[in-house]
Amino acid sequence: MEARRRVALLAALALTVALAATAAEGYNITKILGEYPEYSQFNKLLTETRLAADINKRRTITVLAVSNGDMGGLAASGRTLQTKRHMLQMHVLVDYYGGKKLHQLAHGVTACSTMFQESGAAQGMSGYVNITQRRGGKVTFTAENAEDSSSPSTYVKTVKEIPYDLAVLQVDSVLASPEAEAPVAAPAPVNITELLSKKYCKSFAGLLAADAEAFSNINATKDNGLTLFCPVDSAVAAFMPKYKNLTAKGRTAILLFHAVPDYYSLQLLESNSGKVSTLATSNVAKKDYSFDADKDGDTASLDTKVGKVASVTATVKDDDPLAVYAISKFLQPKELYKVAKDLAPAPAPAGPKKKTTKKKPSAASSPSDDDDESADSPDTSDEDAADKDNAAAPSVLAGWVTTAAAATVAVLALAA
Repeated sequence: MEARRRVALLAALALTVALAATAAEGYNITKILGEYPEYSQFNKLLTETRLAADINKRRTITVLAVSNGDMGGLAASGRTLQTKRHMLQMHVLVDYYGGKKLHQLAHGVTACSTMFQESGAAQGMSGYVNITQRRGGKVTFTAENAEDSSSPSTYVKTVKEIPYDLAVLQVDSVLASPEAEAPVAAPAPVNITELLSKKYCKSFAGLLAADAEAFSNINATKDNGLTLFCPVDSAVAAFMPKYKNLTAKGRTAILLFHAVPDYYSLQLLESNSGKVSTLATSNVAKKDYSFDADKDGDTASLDTKVGKVASVTATVKDDDPLAVYAISKFLQPKELYKVAKDLAPAPAPAGPKKKTTKKKPSAASSPSDDDDESADSPDTSDEDAADKDNAAAPSVLAGWVTTAAAATVAVLALAA
C-alpha cells in the first residue's frame, strides 16, 4: 500500500510540473523549428508571412516542414509574400497527425483541411490535402487540386510531437497546388493618418502624426500584420489632461500600446479570450505592455486592468494584413498607471467610529469625465526601468497550479 501511494504521489507531482510548464510556455512553432538548422528557410518564411503567429494561436494542428534543400518554389524570389503565405498554409493541417496516426489511417487514405482552406482564398476543395498510406509504410501528401503530373510530397520523419495537439513532420518537397501558387498582388499602400482622419479617429491621428517614433513604428508594421485600436475623438478629448502629464517616452509608449503587431479580424479578436501583446512591448524598455481581449456581448472588449474596459465601437478597416478598430476608451497600460485593485483602500481596523470632516476634492485629484477610477495620475517614476512584478502572469499560473493541486489530491485519493 505504501509503495502504491508513493507511485501515485510521483504521478501527481509529474502532472503538476507538466501543467505548470504548459501554462507558462505553450508551444511556439518558431522556437521548435529553430532547434533544427535544416529547416531555417521554412522557419524564416513562417515568420515573414506571419503564419507562425497564426499557428501558435491554434491547437490540434500539424505542420509539414520542408528542409532547406527541398524548398523549391517557396524559395523563389519572384513570388509575393501573400502568395508564399498561401503555399505555406497548404502545409498546415488543421488536425493532429502524429507518426502513429499516419500509419493507422482508416482505409489507408483520408482528406484533411488546411489553413489555406480556412483562409477563404481557396476555391471549392482546393485547400484540402489527401493523406495516403502506401506499400511499405510510405505515407504521401497530395493537394486536392494537384495536377495529375505533380509528384506527391512524402513523409520523411517526425520532428516534434505534443500528443493530440501539435505534430511537426518533415516532407520531402513543397506541396504542389495551382490555387495556392496563384499570384497575389502586394497590398495597396495605406496612409495611416489619412485613414484615421476620415473615420472616427481624427484626434488620435493627430497624436500619432506628432510623435515621430510612434508613427514610424506603426507605419513600418502595417504591411506585415497590424491591428490598430484608435480611441474615438471624444475619448481622446477626455484623456488629454492625463496624456499631457506623461513624459515624451510615456506618450510614445501609450500610443504604441494601441497597436498589435499582428492582424486580427473582428471574429478572431472576439474569440481570442486572452493576452494580446502590443508594439510598446518591444519598443519601450522591454516591458510587458499587453492587455486582455475578449468578447463582451456582440462586440470585442479590451481590458488593461486600469479603469473601465474599452469596447470596439466600429470597424475602420479590416483587410489582411491591416485591421483598424475604433474603441470607446483611451487604453491605459498598467506599466504607466496603477491597477484599479491596487488603489482600493485597506480595510480600517475595528474600533470606535470617529467623526470626520469631509474635504472637497481638488481639481488635481478628481477623476476625468472619461473614467470613474482614481488612477488618473501617471506612474512615470520607473518608465525607463524594467517591471518589478507582472500581475497578470502569476494569476494565470496560479490558476494552473490550483488545477494541478486538485489533480494531485484526486490521484492521492484514488491511491488511498
